[in-house]
Amino acid sequence: MTDLTAAALPSLAANVSVPTYDRSAVRSRIVHFGVGGFHRAHEAMYLDRLLEAGHTDWGVCGVGVLTSDAAMRDALAAQDDLYTLVTTAPDGSSTARVVGSIVDYLFAPDDPEAVVAKLAHPDTAIVSLTITEGGYGIDDVSGAYAPRDEATLADLDGSTPPRSVMGLLTEGLRRRRDAGIPAFTVMSCDNIQGNGHVARAALVGFAQRRDPALSDWIAANASFPNSMVDRITPVTTDETRDAVAAEFGIDDRWPVHSESFAQWVLEDRFPAGRPPFDEVGVQLVDDVEPYELMKLRLLNASHQAMSYLGILSGAQYVHDVCTDPLFVDFLRGYMHDEAVPTLRPVPGIDLDAYGDQLIARFGSEAIRDTLARQVVDGSDRLPKFLLPVVRSQLESGGRIDHAALVLAGWSVFLEGRTETGEPTPAVDSRLDELRVIVATDPADLLRYTAVFGQLGADGRLREAFLSARASLAAHGARGAIAAVTRG
Repeated sequence: MTDLTAAALPSLAANVSVPTYDRSAVRSRIVHFGVGGFHRAHEAMYLDRLLEAGHTDWGVCGVGVLTSDAAMRDALAAQDDLYTLVTTAPDGSSTARVVGSIVDYLFAPDDPEAVVAKLAHPDTAIVSLTITEGGYGIDDVSGAYAPRDEATLADLDGSTPPRSVMGLLTEGLRRRRDAGIPAFTVMSCDNIQGNGHVARAALVGFAQRRDPALSDWIAANASFPNSMVDRITPVTTDETRDAVAAEFGIDDRWPVHSESFAQWVLEDRFPAGRPPFDEVGVQLVDDVEPYELMKLRLLNASHQAMSYLGILSGAQYVHDVCTDPLFVDFLRGYMHDEAVPTLRPVPGIDLDAYGDQLIARFGSEAIRDTLARQVVDGSDRLPKFLLPVVRSQLESGGRIDHAALVLAGWSVFLEGRTETGEPTPAVDSRLDELRVIVATDPADLLRYTAVFGQLGADGRLREAFLSARASLAAHGARGAIAAVTRG
């Protein structure tokens, strides 16, 4: 067994690919907030490919801002910022690559000044983000900047030094403006519709409350390209670590396991410069919205569609439900009859074939992705992924019975028990409020404007929701699904 370090790379097994570029010569011109599994399976992987191709100006300086990010700090520090990325194909075959594109890591609670200095440095051209849907502080209903997290609120009150992502970015940009250095590009890699627009609204909104003149400068000078990102990446567990050790002989504190499929569609708006992303498979476009809506309403909404009902029925893994003909028919029905009609044409994509590909990816047993991972912060995810489909279908008179059953399943999930009496894995920043509502009158969930806005007042949605709740109570998740698919 070999501990993963830079010195150990030459001694790793032949079935492990390792960096051949000189990492000491790499310039970290990209600063990334939120170094988790997805970033390391996606953006960092693409940049590793670019470094291998000789583009050594585009390494990553990772940044952690949460107390929990100390674990990533310690894992990367012990491994010279290296980690193992294992990818598994649908046939179950796996490949391993030690990724070297992260060449530095800063933990903001330890030294916020170091983070601000890095952001202000002329070399920094791109700041990328995977801070989750809730990390931007944008109200889902109004689109207004309305942060709720303690660190951001403290920064808005004038805490020094800054503690939050938006606080750190704003201070870095203030120093750049004052020094005559151009603004960097802010590149969101989160699964949010219009993620660039959301990032812009958050950063400009934060700065507006602290310094209106700086806010105007950021709005006029910084760029916020939208993107669509896709790669199924389960949470790393001890089982993941053990598998990497057994198959590849590497003792890695925090490896990443993902599917072999990866996709990144990115608007080409980088006035401060960018890597040649197109050389390593990134699709650069003028308008990402068609691709983005396709992914959010088919892939991400399908995660919600399968997960609440799957958990209620006793399933644990994504492949449990996505190899079950009953659930497969339900997901296909949702995609074909409710989601696809809300989409406009997507250049180069056959939407029916894309849906079939999703089912095949979801059904991969080797990935072992959990349904529980997909329902974290459902009150943030449903308004972004599923409710836009409902809204569009209500406006056009289209079907909503699949989506209504998903919402009914969510309401039962919030009550806290599966059909077999097991506790549901509910993790949500609004969980206490939501559970009070469903315990009092589940129908009132539709009136919870933080999630539904005015959509919940629609009589047709309310009728479909109550009917779906009644079906779940009478027949259980599988019986309710069967009723919808027959309909």
